[in-house]
Amino acid sequence: MTNRIAFQGEPGAYSHEACRKARPDLKPLPCRTFEDAIEAVQSGEAEMAMLPVENSTYGRVADIHRLLPESGLRIVDEAFVRVHISLMALPGVEIEQIEKVRAHLVLLPQAEDFLKRYGIRGEASADSAGAAAEIAAAADRTTGVLASDLAAEINGLHILARHIEDHAHNTTRFLLMSRQSDTSRRGKDGMMTTFVFQVRNIPAALYKAMGGFATNGVNMTKLESYMVDGSFTATQFYADIEGHPDDPNVKLAMDELNYFTTNVEILGVYPAAIERF
Repeated sequence: MTNRIAFQGEPGAYSHEACRKARPDLKPLPCRTFEDAIEAVQSGEAEMAMLPVENSTYGRVADIHRLLPESGLRIVDEAFVRVHISLMALPGVEIEQIEKVRAHLVLLPQAEDFLKRYGIRGEASADSAGAAAEIAAAADRTTGVLASDLAAEINGLHILARHIEDHAHNTTRFLLMSRQSDTSRRGKDGMMTTFVFQVRNIPAALYKAMGGFATNGVNMTKLESYMVDGSFTATQFYADIEGHPDDPNVKLAMDELNYFTTNVEILGVYPAAIERF
C-alpha cells in the first residue's frame, strides 16, 4: 500500500490543503478529475482519496453523489476546510497594478466586494491553483489570482491580501475514501454513517422508510435525492446519519429502512469531525 493521498486539482488547490490538514503523513497526489483520484485508490497508486462533497455556500459538489456508490471505495473519515481566499501576484507587484484576477468560477463571486473596491475585474479559470501556476510561468504583472495561501507558497507568488472572501462561514466538507472500511472504530465525538438507497414503488414509501429514524431517535443530518441512469422514475437517495450501525437504535432504524427499500448500501462508517458541532 502506497503512502499517497489522491485529490482532484493542481498543487495548491483547496483539496490539497484538506490533504495536508487531515493526513499530513501522506504524500498528496494531484489528479486531473475526480474519477482519476478514485482510480488511483482502486489501482493501489494511492492509499486514500480526498473528495469534496458539499460547500456551505454552493451546496453539493456536482457528480460526487453518483461517483461514490460506483467507486467501490468506502468513507473512512471526514474533513472540513474553511475556504480562505487570498489575492496573489508576482513578487514586487502592488495591488494598484492588478487589472484583473483569475480564479475558479465559484471563487469570483465570493470576493465580489473586494474586487469592486479596487476596480479589479474577474476572469474565470478552470482551476484556481492552476491559474496561479500559469501566472507564475507567464510573468504577467497585471494579472492576479484568487486562491489559497498554499497555492502562493507552491508557485512563489506574493500575497497582496488575505481572507478577502465576503462571507466568513464558507466551508467545504471532504470525505476521505479508502479501499477498505474499519467499522470497529469509535470516534470521541461520535460516529457518522453514510448510505444510499432506493425506495420500493409503493405509496408513501419514503415517508415510511424515514419513520424508523424518527421513532428510534436517530438524527439524519443529510438526505438528498438524485436521478439514476437518466431515469425520471428511478430515484436514489443519499443520507448521512449520526451513529454506528451496531448501535441498537440505529440497527432498528436500518431494519425498518430495509423493509421499505429495494436496496441499501452503506458507503462508510467513520468518526464525526469536531468541526460539524
